Amino acid sequence: MEELKRTALYSWHVENGANISPFGQYEMPLWYTEGVKAEHLAVINNAGVFDTSHMATVTVRGEGARGLLQHCFSKDLEHCTGLKKTPLCIGRCVYGVFLNDDGTVLDDAIVYQTADSAYMVVVNAGMGGDVAARLAENNDGFGAEITDLTDQVGKMDIQGPAAAKVLKKILAEPDKVFEKMAYFSFKGGFGNLEANEPVTLTDGTPLMLSRTGYTGEFGFELFIAKEHFVALWQAVIAAGSEFDVLPCGLAARDSLRAGAVLPLSHQDVGPWLFARNPWPFALPWNDDQSDFTKTFIGRDAVAAAETSAYTLAFAGYNPRKIVAGEGTFVTDVDGNVIGKILTCATDMAIDRVDGTIFSLASTIEDGRPEEFSPKGLSCGFVQIQENLAPGTEVILTDGKRKKIKVEIRTDVRPGRTARRPMKEML
Repeated sequence: MEELKRTALYSWHVENGANISPFGQYEMPLWYTEGVKAEHLAVINNAGVFDTSHMATVTVRGEGARGLLQHCFSKDLEHCTGLKKTPLCIGRCVYGVFLNDDGTVLDDAIVYQTADSAYMVVVNAGMGGDVAARLAENNDGFGAEITDLTDQVGKMDIQGPAAAKVLKKILAEPDKVFEKMAYFSFKGGFGNLEANEPVTLTDGTPLMLSRTGYTGEFGFELFIAKEHFVALWQAVIAAGSEFDVLPCGLAARDSLRAGAVLPLSHQDVGPWLFARNPWPFALPWNDDQSDFTKTFIGRDAVAAAETSAYTLAFAGYNPRKIVAGEGTFVTDVDGNVIGKILTCATDMAIDRVDGTIFSLASTIEDGRPEEFSPKGLSCGFVQIQENLAPGTEVILTDGKRKKIKVEIRTDVRPGRTARRPMKEML
């Protein structure tokens, strides 16, 4: 059995009461002493910080770098930025997938343009080598320089409405850094990762600050040279104390992303056709969704998509959940097996009021009751052979005594803050 890796923060996690578990070739914190619910709610109400340095980074450089990514990556880099779908440019990033020839998923990723002919690709834990190999296999004629930086970059996330307020305390010239910082934009760099606009800590240490994340909430991902990573984490934790910021583990990360209808690679997307799912924005559709704007690996298989199952989001009626895996499945209300469970988590920030789902982040103007104390709702994704309309009820079951009724939905947690204007969050 391959020995599990540890991030630079492993000792800190243990010393601060983390429950450690294997994940993606690493020993990672599932939760800390405050517990999963407190961590989940901290991100909704204040902010939470996550050690995400188990994720991998690959750089692609040279005159052929953009062409190589256009061939291997699903998004059309010439039509992907903002509502007007302008070309990817320095300081902007985009989400998409690397597909196999048969349209199944190798991994999902975010591609950052760091310079005129330089890109940073962030993929999931343990996938740096595989994605770098895929790029290398297709590099003939492009001549790009591909470098796998797995375990060489420190990465952490701070997510929640207080995220910018916390970072203002540790960044040099924070007002300048946050100025005109749109969703899915970034500033700064370090080492060989080019800096479009330099960003430093108050002590002069350079870093990259990206307005992205995996919770659906306002926040940032921070990249820094590995030797400075522990100091950065400790500085953020200290700066966040007055805002009740909590360190968060993978369990809260999972429940937050499920409520935000975001997929977990190799669980919600994986060795099946990337089609008929809640994430069509990862593909280069034209305006009327009739065709793709470019060719890419897996294109023909995805375009056909005649026999693929449907991946659908759901929300339950209470916090009860059923662990996805062998022996658990989906039935219709009459008990006929119709599919399988991909993800089932509990979003602790939401609840139903007279049938409508509200979040702690929902406003009174949205209709949220003044006295709103959510118990949480189960949510996640199921894979079913036929399409079901939003509002359809199905049953999640372990095939024995445990059964929970859930509702197929296009969205789950309302009031998410990820896209809110920066000026509102400062």
